[in-house]
Amino acid sequence: MPTRPGEMPGRIRNGWREVAPAQWKAMFAACIGYLLDGFDFVLITLVLTDIADDFHLRTATAASLISGAFITRWLGGAVLGAMGDRYGRRAAMIASILLYSLGTFACGFAWDYTSLFVARLVIGLGMAGEYSASATYVLESWPTRWRNRASGFLISGYAGGTVLAAELYRWVVPHGGWRWMFWIGVLPVLVALWVRRTLPEAGDWQRQIAARTAGERPDALRPLFTGRLRGGCNTALAAVAAVALFCVFTPVGAGGVPWLSGVAALCLIAFAVQLGGRRGGLLYVSLMATVFCAFLYSWPIQALLPTYLKTDLGYAPAQVTDVMFYAGFGTMAGCWLAGFVGDLLGTRRAYAYTLLASLAFVFPVFAVRDSLAALGVLLFGLLALSQGISGILPKYIAGHFPTATRAASLGFVYNVGALGGAVAPVLGARLAEGMPLGRALAVLTFGLTLVVVLLVGGDVPRRLGRLADRQLPDDQLVPEAGGVGGRSTGAVPGPNTGDAAPDAP
Repeated sequence: MPTRPGEMPGRIRNGWREVAPAQWKAMFAACIGYLLDGFDFVLITLVLTDIADDFHLRTATAASLISGAFITRWLGGAVLGAMGDRYGRRAAMIASILLYSLGTFACGFAWDYTSLFVARLVIGLGMAGEYSASATYVLESWPTRWRNRASGFLISGYAGGTVLAAELYRWVVPHGGWRWMFWIGVLPVLVALWVRRTLPEAGDWQRQIAARTAGERPDALRPLFTGRLRGGCNTALAAVAAVALFCVFTPVGAGGVPWLSGVAALCLIAFAVQLGGRRGGLLYVSLMATVFCAFLYSWPIQALLPTYLKTDLGYAPAQVTDVMFYAGFGTMAGCWLAGFVGDLLGTRRAYAYTLLASLAFVFPVFAVRDSLAALGVLLFGLLALSQGISGILPKYIAGHFPTATRAASLGFVYNVGALGGAVAPVLGARLAEGMPLGRALAVLTFGLTLVVVLLVGGDVPRRLGRLADRQLPDDQLVPEAGGVGGRSTGAVPGPNTGDAAPDAP
């Protein structure tokens, strides 16, 4: 008996069994990459003082190592995403993890600030490609009505990485030094490479793109290089953006950060308009702004929470570790919850409602001062609802783009917006100059959460996109009724086809 497109022989459509073993294997392989992302973020913050002591760095110089990965993320997301659109999600996943492993391993052998900074640039390239390649691979491999859950399960790997890094730090660094943390970080990479080499290609990409000849395969970056003049101008534009971001995130640009940031923003917006074209440029820019705001509300707490606990509350290092443990598991649980709620209510509604619920926890978290247990419970709730909802962010972004350009579009839009993660700690610190740090974090989180609720809940990016493209579908990861018109991208047709109806305006 022939199987329908996207169905796997022998699959039993009954609850969890609807997800085939090969799809769980795909999830495991991709999730390791996200675990490494979370591991790296917490790792570099934990060992920063050790690195500064070894290399005799000032605090500002050492802190630039955290932001170093952001300088190249936008480029890695676009290039490796375009590779995934043209040659397959699996190939892009392997290339991304190889780049990431090279950068991670090199960090352990760094001999000075410059060598470590270069290794961080390589990590940024691989990290960005990992996000787009793994997200599109899993979303296009799992059953249509499970795709929010797939997104949530996948992103929960990031939270697992933060917990793992915090626990390993207390055992490894006192006995072996900071370099061993980077060398240990390579081990999951080897597991990911071993698993990914036997994975099948993503179902949606396999059906829609794989059978095309080389000349017909999508090339998401082609709009940037149609003609010698445009190609030369865009190459120069990329160089200007990279230099501007380097100056912004290192002490080199001290005193000129505002105008350098403006230059970088204009360059990246110019790329977005060209990549999106006449019909999609506005959609690209509005999604970038939405992701940027999402990072602004969530990352001040991620980056400055340990500082708040130490300076404002006077917690000892062991107590800080305990609180971060609660926070990490809160985010992980929130990712799982977001996936289930997203499949129940629709991606957009789940995102908006969950963020609104998180506002109830913001000010109470920063009002608790004398109870570690109460703070842990409140932080668990806040991060489960506010940062855990990021579990369905890949599903939300990817649903705006067709299969042919999904990886490059997701990679570019997300990683440009991720620059908000580099800006957020600075913004939080600036606010703290005029008020207590806890109050500054609460105000920033509350205000920007409301902005994201309005952008996502009001479906602003899609509405703006429809000003130029009136036929823009509600969700391009969910097949339209009948699967006609080349819009059907679902891996598994079924009675519940996801969130097209709940998300309809």
